[in-house]
Amino acid sequence: MTEGTTSAAAEGADTLTRLEQEGEIAADYLEGLLDIADLDGDIDMDVEADRASVSIISDTSGRDLQKLVGRDGEVLEALQELTRLAVHRETGDRSRLMLDIGGYRARKRTELSELGAKAAAEAKSSGEPVRMNPMTPFERKVVHDAVKAAGLRSESEGEEPQRFVVVLPA
Repeated sequence: MTEGTTSAAAEGADTLTRLEQEGEIAADYLEGLLDIADLDGDIDMDVEADRASVSIISDTSGRDLQKLVGRDGEVLEALQELTRLAVHRETGDRSRLMLDIGGYRARKRTELSELGAKAAAEAKSSGEPVRMNPMTPFERKVVHDAVKAAGLRSESEGEEPQRFVVVLPA
């Protein structure tokens, strides 16, 4: 191996180790929250797309976990930010950790990918930009990825919390 290859491999291993550490800190924090709230749930950790990913899953119906998702994922977003802050407090580094509860975010990702693909198809057929409803940063990212996969470009416009995606025709 060359020096550059060795250095890149070591950097990749360091990044993976750091992301795994973020996941462990997040899991400990979330376990504590589940205990305080007297909710059952198992913690699953992974590294996806260069970010730590932590999921809370349940063997039961998941109705208890639904409380942690809230209306339109609002509680989930807040818990994700609190978890990121807990990781930041321990590591001193900003975290891009993603939290999923009861598969909510995974289902939302599928819906948004389909929505992005439909908007891309509409922009292709009409030749006009397609403006979408306001979305969270996570939702916009999923739509941008779906539009890119469809071979088009998209941009975010507006100010939070009214920021939205515009799909541009070819």
